[in-house]
Amino acid sequence: MQSANEDTRAVTAGLVLLTIVMVAGCTGTPQGVEPVTGFDAGRYEGRWYEIMRLDHRFERGLTNVTAEYRLREDGTVNVINRGFDPRKCEWRDVEGTARFRGDPDTASLAVSFFFGISGGYHVIALDHDDYQWSMVSGPTRGYLWVLAREPELDDEILDRLVGQAAELGFPTDELIRVDHSEQQC
Repeated sequence: MQSANEDTRAVTAGLVLLTIVMVAGCTGTPQGVEPVTGFDAGRYEGRWYEIMRLDHRFERGLTNVTAEYRLREDGTVNVINRGFDPRKCEWRDVEGTARFRGDPDTASLAVSFFFGISGGYHVIALDHDDYQWSMVSGPTRGYLWVLAREPELDDEILDRLVGQAAELGFPTDELIRVDHSEQQC
């Protein structure tokens, strides 16, 4: 027969294990989706414009969305996501930290915007030559972004990326194009 303390320890250990499994599940890659290798975080630094995305509550209705990445001395990456909310006529931004899930040569990171809550950030397609465009997956096929260094991306490249995403099982018919026109209120 277990004592009350042993029961409490067992429940606590179970909750800790469940939390670890849940957090790990939030940062992993979708099955069959591989992050790019040969990744150079220094070349990825700077501003990226969100060209297309699968819509989510945290970005819903935002235009002019950008992400800014800066390497820190400790090997983590500072992340600032910014977008314009035309309904409220105001800019919204959030700052977070990204950590490589393994070897920094592999573009697979865990990004945290709120203490203890991390999400997967996996570059699954990249312009390895010039770092001018990328396609990023979250932990499931419900998260997908196409990013570029400029607010517009060549249609041929965009079509190729959307085709690749469709082959990987992402719901590309739900992708929305992000408006980067000048905002008027």
